[in-house]
Amino acid sequence: MNICVMGPLAGLLLCATACGQHDPQRNAVRHIATGKWDQANRELANADPQDSETHFVRMLGSLANEETGAAVEHARAALAAGLPFGRLMAGPREMLRPLYATDAFREWARQNAAPRLLHGPMLGAVTSRDASFWVRTARAAGVQIRVFGDEREPPVAVSQGVSTTPASDFTAVARVRGLHPATDYHYGVWIDGKRVASDNTHFQTFPAEGEAATFGVAFGGGAGFVPQWESMWDTIGKTDPVALLMLGDNVYIDDPTHALTGRYCYYRRQSRPEWRRLVAATSVYAIYDDHDFGTNDCVPGPEVEKPAWKRSVWEHFRRNWVNPSYGGGDRQPGCWHDFYIADVHFILLDGRYYRSRQGVPSMLGPVQKAWLKETLKASRGTFKVIASPVPWTENIKPGSRDPWDGFTAEREEIFSFLEDHRIEGVFLIAADRHRTDLRVTSRPAGYDLYEFESSRLTNRHTHAVVKTPGLIWGYNKTCSFGLMQFDTTRADPQVNLTAVAIDGRRVHTHTLSRSQLTAPAARQK
Repeated sequence: MNICVMGPLAGLLLCATACGQHDPQRNAVRHIATGKWDQANRELANADPQDSETHFVRMLGSLANEETGAAVEHARAALAAGLPFGRLMAGPREMLRPLYATDAFREWARQNAAPRLLHGPMLGAVTSRDASFWVRTARAAGVQIRVFGDEREPPVAVSQGVSTTPASDFTAVARVRGLHPATDYHYGVWIDGKRVASDNTHFQTFPAEGEAATFGVAFGGGAGFVPQWESMWDTIGKTDPVALLMLGDNVYIDDPTHALTGRYCYYRRQSRPEWRRLVAATSVYAIYDDHDFGTNDCVPGPEVEKPAWKRSVWEHFRRNWVNPSYGGGDRQPGCWHDFYIADVHFILLDGRYYRSRQGVPSMLGPVQKAWLKETLKASRGTFKVIASPVPWTENIKPGSRDPWDGFTAEREEIFSFLEDHRIEGVFLIAADRHRTDLRVTSRPAGYDLYEFESSRLTNRHTHAVVKTPGLIWGYNKTCSFGLMQFDTTRADPQVNLTAVAIDGRRVHTHTLSRSQLTAPAARQK
């Protein structure tokens, strides 16, 4: 059963939160998807009339109304306002087909030397030996990645050829194998046998799994589209993380039944040069939350195929990221997965697909929860980082059942499991609240559990810093992200947990040592 209900006051507050973040262009696209052009126009009346996205959405509306001449003029205005020509090529293509047939579009393609690579490359699923590369091409094509130690010399590794097709929305993922640990490489993208230009195409493989190392990982959520804050992606890149964890509300779609809205939201982010620079050189891992899976605070239920939109939303998510795996695959869809960087284990959870209030409420569902327990028992990580799309800390969203406060028995089951099996080195990260904060939960039968939460990457909307008993610090003055800097080479390994503002200022830092994350009996020895 699909449940997205709440009390009257909570509903009013949450609606204000959602509407405060959603931009009028995205809202208008939702109306265009359902043929409500008058409502779309009313939304666009709240937008900057000179913004390229406003012109783009007016173009979509004109095409939906079979007004090709008006669509051409809106497209022309969008390009003049700075819209990358590749946005028109990306589409949604079936909707833009009448535009493609015009003399104006053909002339723009000639003037702009129509790109063959529209989105990407996006780096992901890096290990000490392998790496994956996601791309979206202008048309169905063969794609190959070539990796170089020195670009003046022949490639040291070449991917097998992969193909983009209309069925994949012209995306593909190429895997390169046979690399060396902790090594810097350059790479190039070949489309139909010819190299295409792309910025920032370099990366470093991870240290060998299980070895001590020093490295940084950035994370956050709450990445609504606000053009003046897209500089966040360059700010993250300047901290030189080896990985970026996107923990949900990565794009604000809120329309699981219409593909048009999801495509619009992904295409505009993937077309941004700041985003493309970051993800070309930083291994990206993503999970979804309510705004990029369903609707605000949604509880879709425990079944795989109900509501009917679940699988198509999951497939759309999978086409737009480059994770090492996606839940249990086609038979058990989801976004949970795990990976190692050196001797640190990252475990990312799916908090939406199987979320249910039937019987004993469960955020994870039985299959994912069993996987989590087995993964924790088998973990060899010096640190074990469990990532959730919503916060764990009690009363972090007072009165709401959307965070783990709505699933108290399951939360306690997981925390007790850590203690019963003496699983040490765990700390928690999360997103959802539009700020960055650090908290600690005392556990009488185990070690304290620290939670580092960050979810205002590019959002305009802000949440107040809620004071809970374990609050260490919080920051909400502007956009920010969480930075984890690990040093496991020390006698007592440690991680610095830092809130970084969009201008690069490090506004808060806390050092967490491995010895703090040990069972009480172990600390006494």
